[in-house]
Amino acid sequence: MVQYNFKKITVVPNGKDFVDIILSRTQRQTPTVVHKGYAISRLRQFYMRKVKYTQQNFHDKLSTIIDEFPRLDDIHPFYGDLLHVLYNKDHYKLALGQINTARNLIGKIAKDYVKLLKYGDSLYRCKSLKVAALGRMCTVMKRIGPSLAYLEQIRQHMARLPSIDPNTRTVLICGYPNVGKSSFINKITRADVDVQPYAFTTKSLFVGHTDYKYLRYQVIDTPGILDRPFEDRNIIEMCSITALAHLRAAVLFFLDVSGSCGYSIAQQAALFHSIKSLFMNKPLTIVCNKTDLQPLEGISEEDMKLVMEMKSEAMKTLVAQGGEATSDADVLLTMSTLTEEGVIAVKNAACERLLNQRVEMKMKSKKINDCLNRFHVAMPKPRDQKERPPCIPQAVLEAKATEAAEKEKRKTEKDLEDENGGAGVYSASLKKNYILANDEWKEDVLPEILDGHNVYDFIDPDILQRLEELEQEEGIRQAEGEEEDFEMDGEELTAEEKEALAVIRKKKSLLIQEHRIKKSTAESRPTVPRKFDKDRKFTTKRMGRQLSALGVDPSKAINRLRERSLSRRGRKRERSTDRGHDDGGAMDMDVDQPNKKLRLRSTSRSRSRSRPPNEVVPGEGYKDSVQKSKALKLFKKSAQKRNKDARRGEADRVIPTLKPKHLFSGKRSIGKTDRR
Repeated sequence: MVQYNFKKITVVPNGKDFVDIILSRTQRQTPTVVHKGYAISRLRQFYMRKVKYTQQNFHDKLSTIIDEFPRLDDIHPFYGDLLHVLYNKDHYKLALGQINTARNLIGKIAKDYVKLLKYGDSLYRCKSLKVAALGRMCTVMKRIGPSLAYLEQIRQHMARLPSIDPNTRTVLICGYPNVGKSSFINKITRADVDVQPYAFTTKSLFVGHTDYKYLRYQVIDTPGILDRPFEDRNIIEMCSITALAHLRAAVLFFLDVSGSCGYSIAQQAALFHSIKSLFMNKPLTIVCNKTDLQPLEGISEEDMKLVMEMKSEAMKTLVAQGGEATSDADVLLTMSTLTEEGVIAVKNAACERLLNQRVEMKMKSKKINDCLNRFHVAMPKPRDQKERPPCIPQAVLEAKATEAAEKEKRKTEKDLEDENGGAGVYSASLKKNYILANDEWKEDVLPEILDGHNVYDFIDPDILQRLEELEQEEGIRQAEGEEEDFEMDGEELTAEEKEALAVIRKKKSLLIQEHRIKKSTAESRPTVPRKFDKDRKFTTKRMGRQLSALGVDPSKAINRLRERSLSRRGRKRERSTDRGHDDGGAMDMDVDQPNKKLRLRSTSRSRSRSRPPNEVVPGEGYKDSVQKSKALKLFKKSAQKRNKDARRGEADRVIPTLKPKHLFSGKRSIGKTDRR
């Protein structure tokens, strides 16, 4: 359980914001209206309340800051030293001390001015004392502005610190920079520590969590340490030293035997001997990393001698505690984070040694006697020499046999691929499950082109017969279609009608071709009035000649067009022919008629016939006119109540004001009262 959560510390405002927050709260939470006519005791009480309320707000806010920031003497030594390394303990205590001093000063100022306000003799005197009190409080807050800004920076940095529990099971990773510490923590935990091929990529402590024997272990990745005097180490290195000094953890000292980190084994051994005092009473394991580049057996004799000296020192770490030297297998381990060879073995060895040490320490403590008195382990003894084998029901045995058979599944393609060299070496056969008359045919190569022909065209043995049937069917359908073209209402056309039909079809095809030519040459344009028809292509005479050539009487079509042109003209335009006695108004009429008839025709303009309401229009969804009339009746009936209530539609939910306030409120004036 994490005991220290620095993320919950309240934000520390700067000096100006602090003053604005307190004064605006005082303005909102205290009375603001006062008059000269008030009794002097009431005036004094009004301004004393403002001074006391302001002082109480300052006191509460400053007390919150002082209480929420950790006291370095009361927290765990690990966090105390870590905060000292990061922020300088003296500056930290000095800033909190200034906040505490400001709180006391504001309290004294409020106390003094409340005494003066008790003897205020006028509104002006009380107001001046209140202004002076609040001004002095704000001055005190402005003086501690740098301390508030410093504490806010510390709060932001502490919120980013990892949540480390100093009392739980911990595995600590240390060593020179760039030896593979961050890669190891990324492999065994879900932490995402940045890994780069240069030194000091890790600049602070990183925490990950892993499980071993159903117990949670926290793994701490420390920044790299250099072999130099204690006074010359920077803040990044001191974070690692602090963790090694104060955390009761299993230590993994990483050793790069390949030398690719930029430091030789001799330099790493010197670092080990310089900080070995920090390893006392801790399970220490030396991990030789990057064995994929350089195996441990391939190093020189001098380097091997140094590694053996480090191993002997590691075996003495538990002797000082009263235990015996551990076995060689758990003290010196090899692994490679690149190939993940030996990574899990290193994690298990470190967790096992730490667990054994914690159990041993608890067994030696005084509390164990109180716990052992509560336990009693019962060991059953045989009552006779008779053997009593376990009795397992037959159904259970059958179920176990079924489960065992289910486990023996057939090998998948993935299993076969792993057995035969992996991806890129093994190629799965897609033809091995073909169902053929002879299994030897499965791997035969089927040619696509043979003798210049597509093989798939000759796979079907009946393809020629089917093609012939399709051609016969197509010929029959074409013959039926030609016969149907020359039929009309089931009767055969005469020779003259066939000739006329052929001419019409020819004309139709010519029109289609002409339209396509116009469209392709971008000459397609909308219909234009007749005055723009320069070529006189669209005239009644031309239409009459064409229809007469086809053997059709064109008189009805021409009269119908003339009637439409007459009905579309306005009445004034038609009467202009009577006044002017010229042919300009009737220039479009081919037949000369008396002016009286012309006026009658212009006045009696043709109009379209109205459709009866019961007539069914295709697409309305009614079966017949009876159903439509019934639906119209129901619609009118449903709209009666809505119309009665003056609703706009079915969705109109407006509730009218039954009694307008301007008519039914207020005093009666002199006059009639019928408006009420």
